[in-house]
Amino acid sequence: MFATSLVINDDAALWLHRTSQGKRLALLAKNDHRWHSLFHGDAESFREGFVLKFCPTDHANAYALQTVLPNLKPAPLGLNVSAGCGDRLGMATPGHARAFNSVSKDGKAVAPIFAQQSTREMTRTKRSPQDVMCDATWGAFEAGWRAAVGADADHLKVPADIDSCVAAGFTFYTIDPGAHVDSEADAATVAQLQTKVAALRWNDLESSIINLQSLYQDKTFDLEDRKIKLDAASLMRALAKYGNAIAHVTQMYRHLESKGVPFELEVSVDETETPTTHAEHIFIASELKRLGVKWVSLAPRYVGRFEKGVDYIGDLKELENDLNVHAQIASVFGPYKLSLHSGSDKFSVYPLIVKATKGVVHLKTAGTSYLEALRVIASVDAKFFREIAELGYKRYPTDRASYHVSAELVRAPVLKILADAQLPSLLDHFDSREILHVTYGSALEKWGGQLKEVVRKNEGLYYEFLERHFIKHIRPFSNF
Repeated sequence: MFATSLVINDDAALWLHRTSQGKRLALLAKNDHRWHSLFHGDAESFREGFVLKFCPTDHANAYALQTVLPNLKPAPLGLNVSAGCGDRLGMATPGHARAFNSVSKDGKAVAPIFAQQSTREMTRTKRSPQDVMCDATWGAFEAGWRAAVGADADHLKVPADIDSCVAAGFTFYTIDPGAHVDSEADAATVAQLQTKVAALRWNDLESSIINLQSLYQDKTFDLEDRKIKLDAASLMRALAKYGNAIAHVTQMYRHLESKGVPFELEVSVDETETPTTHAEHIFIASELKRLGVKWVSLAPRYVGRFEKGVDYIGDLKELENDLNVHAQIASVFGPYKLSLHSGSDKFSVYPLIVKATKGVVHLKTAGTSYLEALRVIASVDAKFFREIAELGYKRYPTDRASYHVSAELVRAPVLKILADAQLPSLLDHFDSREILHVTYGSALEKWGGQLKEVVRKNEGLYYEFLERHFIKHIRPFSNF
């Protein structure tokens, strides 16, 4: 029995139970109790008219669990400080929840999003939106989570992505129009900008260059401690760079709105080649408002490099100044949360963005939980970890293509000269950490079942590693 999971409510008891067939939901209630009809499983008489039912931890029972424990059903989180925890294995939520619980005892609570995965990651991990949702639900139940949760359908690119995530019950939708951002506009000539602007999706923007010039050109926008002017050149560059992206976000928002479900929107332009200037941020926010889009969070492309699984690369003072202005824009044109994507392990950045936003902020992490699973394997099965690492080194030149990373194989530690006791240190080395981070799809393709089984047999150690690691992520966001 997982004692943390025990719930006694409505004359019934629910808990997660370990059996020879794996984890099962246990339901103890009188034989005519209404909850028995919600869950399917194997029932047996208990005593005095009670029935004990052991139920598989599948999709149907997960959604039934959300019905009887409504806090486990994802809901919009609003402007509360929040953090998302990606889980590529579907096994990390109990460790995540332990970290959130630990932090909430010492500071302000940070609202969690346990169910978070992008379409790209679902494809690589061979998981469906329902898998992501249900694994997070069972994990939160196991950990005894009693507060609200969100669920992030991350980096959605086409309307069909929205449809599948609506069906699964997600409530936070991250629209990624990166494919429609024209980063070449940053260095384009005036003639090239004019050509790009003329070719924009003007019907979808429901406007014209003349109308937008009248709205923005040479206009000054007041922030808290400065003024920002959109002159002719900066307007043309913002239009060329983000015009089609704004049209795409609007299309996706309206498609989502037509579904008639509770939701909140995040706009993400972070996975692009060049930073979002402050004038461009103002233009994006103003245009989305003009087009009737409502959003709770926005992720610009900040200065410097936000790479997967490692700390910030760049000038922290420059970043601090950048964050301060972006936060002012989010306050004046919203308010909406400033979002930090590729947020795993950016320990030097957390105090800066919390201070700049005064806690109106969202943190998004993903692959760092997978790396903690590899740390478990490195600690208990050196031979298997070596195989995973060797495959990662082999696959990195190919698998890195869809990520902004700078690790180099020539700088990574040589596996054959490392003793078994040194293997966990690969998870703390910049280059090998990134290599292992972005080659997860290849590792799961070849050894997914074996990898999960090793972690499952050592789940207590996994939860311990996750709790320790995520406390370092979450605690700065509870101090404002």
